[in-house]
Amino acid sequence: MPIIQPVSPEHVEPVESPEVVVRCREDPNVVIRLVDRYFPDQYGVAFSVIAQAGGLNARVDGGEVRVWDDDLARFLEGLADDFRGWDGERVWSVNHLALRAVFHSGGHVSLTWTLRPWNSRDTWEASITTRQEAGEQMAALAADVRHFLLLPSGGHD
Repeated sequence: MPIIQPVSPEHVEPVESPEVVVRCREDPNVVIRLVDRYFPDQYGVAFSVIAQAGGLNARVDGGEVRVWDDDLARFLEGLADDFRGWDGERVWSVNHLALRAVFHSGGHVSLTWTLRPWNSRDTWEASITTRQEAGEQMAALAADVRHFLLLPSGGHD
């Protein structure tokens, strides 16, 4: 496994940075934001994740998704494709972010987002759960994430 060194955003050429906002359909004050995207090299995308919910405000900066990591957009697309449901939970994770998906009756999915500083796993972690509609809302989220993670070369996301 390659060694990944964190890259400070001030050492990277600024690029237009879109934002992905995920709101819980039942409580719009429960929010996940993927923000401050930058490209440390041709093999990855780095970004910050913000979790906000009733008194919680957590942020993890500089986490990276590399071309060899599992594809978050593909994970979300798979959830949208299976809008009729599945048993158990499905999990995606990288160094600073984990996402757990559970299907519920009525065509809804609980997405539990867990943030943790990637270089110090024992210090803290914070989780919030958003509920999304399993079909169109999940497909729209997958498309937004795909756009957010798209490398400038148009390569792997």
